[in-house]
Amino acid sequence: MLRKFDFDKMPVVEIVNDILVDASKRGASDIHFDPLTDYMKLRIRIDGSLIDYAEIPNSIKKNLITRVKIIAGMNITESRLPQDGAIKASLQGVNLDLRVSALPTQDGEKIVIRILDYTMSASGLEALGFSESNYEKVLQMIATPSGIILVTGATGSGKSTTVYSILQRLNKEDTNIITVEDPIEMNIEGINQVQTNSEIGLTFANALRSILRQDPNIIMIGEIRDTETARIAVRASITGHLVLSTIHTNSSLNTIERLLDMEVERYLLASALTGIISQKLARRLCQKCRKLRPTNNYEKELFKRVLHKEVDHVYMTEGCEECGNGYKGRIAIHEVLLINQEIRDAISSNLRKEKLRDLVYGSDVITLLQDGLEKVVSGETTFEEILKLIELDSEDLNDQNHGGHYDLKSALDNTKIAQHAPEPAKPEVTTKDDDFMNIEF
Repeated sequence: MLRKFDFDKMPVVEIVNDILVDASKRGASDIHFDPLTDYMKLRIRIDGSLIDYAEIPNSIKKNLITRVKIIAGMNITESRLPQDGAIKASLQGVNLDLRVSALPTQDGEKIVIRILDYTMSASGLEALGFSESNYEKVLQMIATPSGIILVTGATGSGKSTTVYSILQRLNKEDTNIITVEDPIEMNIEGINQVQTNSEIGLTFANALRSILRQDPNIIMIGEIRDTETARIAVRASITGHLVLSTIHTNSSLNTIERLLDMEVERYLLASALTGIISQKLARRLCQKCRKLRPTNNYEKELFKRVLHKEVDHVYMTEGCEECGNGYKGRIAIHEVLLINQEIRDAISSNLRKEKLRDLVYGSDVITLLQDGLEKVVSGETTFEEILKLIELDSEDLNDQNHGGHYDLKSALDNTKIAQHAPEPAKPEVTTKDDDFMNIEF
């Protein structure tokens, strides 16, 4: 149900404050001000899904946008160019840290406010939903004195949260940690954080060159976006530094291929790469109102093929006053690859993609599909969420040229390799499009 404001009596300042505070209290990650011909629509993103929040009449649309731009430190006289800003304030007892983006459109400026929430990062690695096996691998990775650790996934998949959690684990008195970010999303005491500024030539690559002269133990690069940054990051990691960074790919194998596409020398990548943490976010089931339901034939067959388990019941959404739609919060699905010597040799020797894939998933990797279905069995998310996650994210990544094809068939093939299992017999229920129509999403 849309929220109603008394636009005739409430000042714009109070309306903006109420929107920011209420969205934060509801656990929203973003607020969208969408200009339309007849009015401005407000939407908020909760647990990854946008929902309608309010409608703003055109008579106060300009005043509202101006107020947001003023508190974000943006130029209120410029509406023809994109702008970025930030808001750090305490409103109605709520501490807010927001990033604001303005984009000119046909019907006016579209404003998106990103609400930064550091509670998960501050809770530590233990709170990020790693399985016991994956958690041990991550601890092994960050215990190495040098090398490069990459956290991968689509935009909004929690990569920064994972990186900041690792940084806080590594932040010790005898360690010099320097980061280069765009923007700095979380201030951590004891860590030297550098904000890039391309307008004055302070790019990731230029900042990295200077950082190497600052005697760092650990370097965090906000994102590997281009060939120059990738090459410098890899070279920094083989000269005795531990490098953390993020990259937009959707699996361990795609990450290796992407770095090679960025013209990183094979012999350097082989010796530098320590580990890859791939992740996606699924909506978490509300623990108060979830209820059991029997699995159908398709689901039973998939659990049997992937987990080698007979699963007769899984949890489903119900909906209550606390959650609304059966989901509350999100949980990460992980694929953690700890690079071994066999994989290093394969990278440096230019082994064929098929052979490299066998080596990557033939190690002790738990695939995204396996980890996701384990969390379905434990009642943390739903079967529908995992299938939607694997199939929809592949389209998003392909649109951005950030990842390779990653549908359910690819996920099953990778899982089969990971299990060292022979090809299973054909299931009685096929996986054609018609079968997916029988699953209630």
